[in-house]
Amino acid sequence: QVQVVESGGGLVQAGGSLRLTCAFSESTTSYYAMGWFRQAPRKEREFVASISWSGGNTYYADSVKGRFTISRDNAKNTVYLQMDSLQPQDTAVYYCNAVLAGQPQNAYFDSWGQGTQVTVAS
Repeated sequence: QVQVVESGGGLVQAGGSLRLTCAFSESTTSYYAMGWFRQAPRKEREFVASISWSGGNTYYADSVKGRFTISRDNAKNTVYLQMDSLQPQDTAVYYCNAVLAGQPQNAYFDSWGQGTQVTVAS
């Protein structure tokens, strides 16, 4: 199982940018594709973006395509989510988790980290 710590959230105005960081450590020798998910108040957690272990394949929810960019630096055990042109509807707690390569929109582990709060003011 992978251990994760999310950071980088904050309060921004609509149209602004934030970069989220997911620092991860693996409890096994497995290689993990990683994804970002978010949960807004009174809504279910939803998929945002994911990236293969090598970084060669990325996937995005339609709602964030063209605005968010996921990347990773395996040498630093870190996954990033660059968020541009933020909108009020992006307000949520953002989480990272491993994902199954064949199902890049689905979290692999049942446990979640603390997440990082992103608030976008209109």
